[in-house]
Amino acid sequence: VFAPTDAAFTQLATSLGFASATAMVAALPAATLKSILTYHVLPAVRQASDLRAAPQSNQATLYAFDGKPADLAVNTSQSSVTITDAALTTANVTAPDVAASNGVIHAIDKVLVPPGVLNIVQMAQVNPQLSSLVSAVVSANLQGTLSGSGPFTVFAPTNTAFSAAPSGLSSQQLAKVLTYHVLGSQVLASQIPFGAPMTTLASQTIAINAGTPPTISDTTATPARITATDVRASNGVIHVIDKVLIPAL
Repeated sequence: VFAPTDAAFTQLATSLGFASATAMVAALPAATLKSILTYHVLPAVRQASDLRAAPQSNQATLYAFDGKPADLAVNTSQSSVTITDAALTTANVTAPDVAASNGVIHAIDKVLVPPGVLNIVQMAQVNPQLSSLVSAVVSANLQGTLSGSGPFTVFAPTNTAFSAAPSGLSSQQLAKVLTYHVLGSQVLASQIPFGAPMTTLASQTIAINAGTPPTISDTTATPARITATDVRASNGVIHVIDKVLIPAL
């Protein structure tokens, strides 16, 4: 079991807009809590030495998604063990190998977020690298839309991408820019129709070009690179990009 500390639960609650971890636990459905907790459990004993047997490994959890156990990405060195979750955030093992009668506990400093449980807005909220996107979505009053049933595909610019984006946009222009990053259907990385125009919620098209990494063409001369794919939410999927896409304003 990877066991988040009390501070880790408080951090998750704060990122999701709850006043406290207690308030978060009271508000989230029991099924959501079960999914989060089982994502912290491996179905076999793994001592820290077992995890360190390989510098990188995928460890199957008790949480099932898309008909199979969801994995955690474990990275190790002689002095540390880190775990990357479905939200692309990383937890550190702070106290390994706490022995129990029926297994072993590793304390971690972050709650691990499973795929397919939180909605798109929440998945962005828990990733500090997407905080500028969250702020923009709130400013444009789009959080209700992107928290809806969907499904959606969101191309999510990082904070660094937003720092290089045009400023001084009106509320209407900001909403157009943001909806230009959203498709009204779920398109996983394996389903991308490279080279074909795809219509966004801004009623303008983008095209994704094959490559390593793939790139997205907008109305400017500089394409955006897709740096991470298939961040699965309960209402769609997020692909992370390194540039804010600019539509015709």
